[in-house]
Amino acid sequence: MISAWESLHHATLELVRSTPIKQRLISAYRRHLAGLEEEQLPLEVRATYGQIMGCLRGVQPLRGEDAVSASVRKMSMQEADDCAALIVEIFGLMSRASATPNRVVQLHAVEIAPEYSAPALIASN
Repeated sequence: MISAWESLHHATLELVRSTPIKQRLISAYRRHLAGLEEEQLPLEVRATYGQIMGCLRGVQPLRGEDAVSASVRKMSMQEADDCAALIVEIFGLMSRASATPNRVVQLHAVEIAPEYSAPALIASN
């Protein structure tokens, strides 16, 4: 079973893609947040998470769509931005809460296509 932290981490990664914000919100919910229950979260973020879920599932859908699609469709761009920011904020709070001085974070290298490589800089005085 995937942890709450992992679900929020993946949802946050979904929110930084280059697609429109409303599409990113729907994707983050469907792929990573749909199965995350409030009880899996620390007490201090449950109310905010409930608020996010209310925003993402609060509108009665039209025929052929689900509540998330309907809710996000009805959002203004500012509301969509605010909802995404709350998701990232919860992830940040959970990350800080779980951080310990001895925690090791493994970073992964990103492959850069050769046409995007930058020449080495040479300093001269």
